[in-house]
Amino acid sequence: MVFYAFFFFIVGERLVELAIAKRNERVLKATGAKEFGARHYPWIVAMHALFFVSFWIEATLKGGQLSPWWPFLFSFFTAVQGLRIWTLWSLGRLWNTKILVLPNAHVVVKGPYRWLRHPNYLIVTLEMILIPLLFEAYWTALIFSVLNAFLLSIRISTEEQALSAMTNYKHKFRDRPRFFPFRPVK
Repeated sequence: MVFYAFFFFIVGERLVELAIAKRNERVLKATGAKEFGARHYPWIVAMHALFFVSFWIEATLKGGQLSPWWPFLFSFFTAVQGLRIWTLWSLGRLWNTKILVLPNAHVVVKGPYRWLRHPNYLIVTLEMILIPLLFEAYWTALIFSVLNAFLLSIRISTEEQALSAMTNYKHKFRDRPRFFPFRPVK
């Protein structure tokens, strides 16, 4: 029962986010935003969809039982959800699942963006590990963490190039680490 409630919660959360992203996409494109990374975006969508399928299958095959470490894992997951909300709130209408850049815009430097260039990607990376580990879906955690790292290496490069070319990103974020706050930047 806990597994099903958790699974439908995270799927519901993603559906709400997709609706927000679609609304934001319409607004951004209407104000002149350009899209980048359209070729790799379907691969990201497919990976996320397959992540949920794999998680469902592996966890249900194991009886949908919580990990013995679930209090720690769930606490960490809850903190990550707080970071997710803070990140989306900080970006406001600029948040999207696609790379949409407004020419000559000033990048967001508030919220978690004061310390990191890519808090949203850190959140996704942590979730790809935490969600399956909560229900001992170890293969899902491993396989999709590797796939996510590969796709993010492409996506982040594309996003940073687009933002550097069209906004003040390079100036504002040159001294911020990508994922880990409080790390010295060279």
